[in-house]
Amino acid sequence: MKNYIVFDLEWNQGDTTREEDIGGLPFEIVEIGAVRLNENFEKTGEFSRLVKPQVHLEMHKITQNLIHLTMEDLAKGDPFVNVAEDFLEWCGDEPVFCTWGPLDLPELQRNMEYYNMDPLADGPLPFFDVQKLFSLEYENGKLRRALEYAIDYKGLDKDQPFHRALSDAIYTARIFTSISERIRHNYSFDNYVTPKDKKQEVHIVFDNYAKYISREFDSREELLSDSEVMSTRCYICRKNIRRKIKWFTPNNGKHYLAVANCEKHGFVKFKIRVKKSENDKLYVVKTSKFINEDEVKEIKAKKEKSKMRMKHLTDSNSNHNV
Repeated sequence: MKNYIVFDLEWNQGDTTREEDIGGLPFEIVEIGAVRLNENFEKTGEFSRLVKPQVHLEMHKITQNLIHLTMEDLAKGDPFVNVAEDFLEWCGDEPVFCTWGPLDLPELQRNMEYYNMDPLADGPLPFFDVQKLFSLEYENGKLRRALEYAIDYKGLDKDQPFHRALSDAIYTARIFTSISERIRHNYSFDNYVTPKDKKQEVHIVFDNYAKYISREFDSREELLSDSEVMSTRCYICRKNIRRKIKWFTPNNGKHYLAVANCEKHGFVKFKIRVKKSENDKLYVVKTSKFINEDEVKEIKAKKEKSKMRMKHLTDSNSNHNV
């Protein structure tokens, strides 16, 4: 039976997030709270446990101002491995994780890896980002609001304090169950574990866009020379289509854009985001989406602006070297 696991974490940190100073665990989970929903989105259980700190033995001032816990409270908790194992057993056989934003799943898995626990999945893990779903349902799909904003927007009771794991999980579950079926199927992927080969790569089509998550590459040069990464394919007819605007980067390599024209279905915008995996290799998240002629003109203007900026930088460097 499928279970929706709406969970929230609270974590503490040291005075530095440099890995060499904190043993590879910048953020130590101190509380796990969750609500379990069945396939009909009915609540079937709650989970709430404190974790006794092993890495950061003082409460960081940021954490102290945010969560309603003290180090004395946390000293009564249990070791992380015990709590995590109990939590995963409580989740059931087919958990579908739901969180407010994309941060909790990576931190859960980072803490699990620190204690040599088995990963949640052997590749990208589908989950529901309720923060994104709220934006798709009620706003423009791009804004990302705080959980309390969403509760106020929906006019729901604020009957318990925010920034405790179970409370925030309960609030997130209330928002999740308010999302329409039309929007709810827009799930996300957590890429803490990235595809290791072509068989694990993700190709998926949603209502109005498609997503591709690549395997890992050793270098940007290797990545940008890969035929699948750089392909421009219509995700409806699956044909390779001619580029109207060739690949370019509008922001010094953070992402790349291209536009191609399918004679049958119209213009498609392609966007590549280059990301770093947990083991310092590179992978790509590529999205493709149909756009209109005005949007094509906007992207063409971005490319011209990018070319002018690069020319200016080249000229400046040349003059500097004279």
